[in-house]
Amino acid sequence: MTQPLLLIDVDGPLNPYAAPDTRRPEGYETHRLLPEGWVTRNAPTPRNQVKPLRVWLNPAHGPELLALPYELVWATTWMEDANSHIGPRIGLPELPYITWTNLFGDDPDGLHWKTRDLVAWADGRSFVWLDDELGPLDIEWIAANHPGPALPLWVDPRTGLREPHFEALREWAEED
Repeated sequence: MTQPLLLIDVDGPLNPYAAPDTRRPEGYETHRLLPEGWVTRNAPTPRNQVKPLRVWLNPAHGPELLALPYELVWATTWMEDANSHIGPRIGLPELPYITWTNLFGDDPDGLHWKTRDLVAWADGRSFVWLDDELGPLDIEWIAANHPGPALPLWVDPRTGLREPHFEALREWAEED
């Protein structure tokens, strides 16, 4: 039997970017990262003048995610950069990632720009989507347009992944 997919956004779930700037969440470490995607988005600024991103990561998240009965997939704007900048810092191996067709684009139905690509990428497989930007329209659209079980799971970008998220992931995998 095929494991369900766990589609993981970085900023929000793994990097609680919206936490107060002066209070790094407990258990997190600060990293200053300069992924290629970030450099490209800041063009034409010369590479040596692009300000690195401040990213908070919890090294316990990697082992916790690997212990879950899911096939892990990056569902993030970091795309391939997640494998070189995020995964190694939290103990994850190289993971497949979703390549977006319209990064940050507008959707004609008001969906999050990731939603259609994410469902197409899942190709009918069961999945959980961890993201801080999904909303009610996305949840309804996924239910109506994805033939398999799916759980869009919102994560507060001020706190990132917490034990209740891991508990929900374990419970959903048992039910699937």
